[in-house]
Amino acid sequence: MDLDAYVAEHAGEWRRLEQLASRRRLRAAEVDEMIALYQRTGTHLSAIRSRAADPALVARLSRIVLTARGAITGGGALSWSQVGQFFTATFPLAVFQAWRWWCAVATSFTVLSFGLMWYVASHPDFQHAFLTDDQIQQLVNTDFVSYYSEHAAQNFALHVWTNNALISALCLASGVLVIPVFLALAYNLLNVGLDGGLMIAGGRTDVFFGLILPHGLLELTAVFVAAGVGLRIGWAWIAPGPLRSRGQALGAAARSAMLVALGLVVVLAVSGLIEAFVTPSGLPTPVRIGIGVLAWGGFLTYVVAFGSRARNRRYSTDLGEEFTEAAVPTV
Repeated sequence: MDLDAYVAEHAGEWRRLEQLASRRRLRAAEVDEMIALYQRTGTHLSAIRSRAADPALVARLSRIVLTARGAITGGGALSWSQVGQFFTATFPLAVFQAWRWWCAVATSFTVLSFGLMWYVASHPDFQHAFLTDDQIQQLVNTDFVSYYSEHAAQNFALHVWTNNALISALCLASGVLVIPVFLALAYNLLNVGLDGGLMIAGGRTDVFFGLILPHGLLELTAVFVAAGVGLRIGWAWIAPGPLRSRGQALGAAARSAMLVALGLVVVLAVSGLIEAFVTPSGLPTPVRIGIGVLAWGGFLTYVVAFGSRARNRRYSTDLGEEFTEAAVPTV
């Protein structure tokens, strides 16, 4: 192969392909031209590699071909439109679709928590199965309140964020096994029920709910969502439904759960900020609880409003599928 003659013959095509691949928007005719040039340049690159390898020329053509391939296929770069679609469609839709699961978890947990609080408060012998009298007095009079202010607020926010994210991740990741989700919920149920029962028995009911409600409404809801979605993954394996294998059903549920996991990172960050900066603040108790109720109500409203809209627009939460609207290319 006469390399100089080959380059002189095709250099114009390579430059044209490079120009088209670098543009943000193309007309339909230009898209067709770019695809044709991409195919021809790929053939040229293969010929040069096999017959007259020139490292500099091979590197240049490889870069042009890769750039063109990215322009044709859309590439894998994250765009602001994808971020916006995640927060306005796919994440709320994934939570909305699983509402029966996490609402069932929330209802069961709440009923059992209040039942355990009542039992602990009215049965001193049960209290002493966990703590001594001195430990109970320490918890009621000092430890429960000081827990929220003994560390710097920013450090405490990071601590509770990572801790709650770990619990949520455990529920999602172990959902296929089902039992670990119930164990994680049982552990949190015991903590809430025992602390609440001891505070109520010690005559500090107002202090307990005044500290737990500002952040707990949103925080526990995020955990309930993670647990419900995790159990939904397990059920997809147990009962995949008609026309799907267990592997297909499990894969679809798990891919949807990935969206929930990413979105809950933000939700738990908000609850962590409330727990660190609002819960121990000097604001009046009704104001602190009101902030928590607003954050909690805002999240539920967001899920219902945006999730139902995304469902009506036929978005999908299966990451293995193209979204109905996002799949239409812009030329």
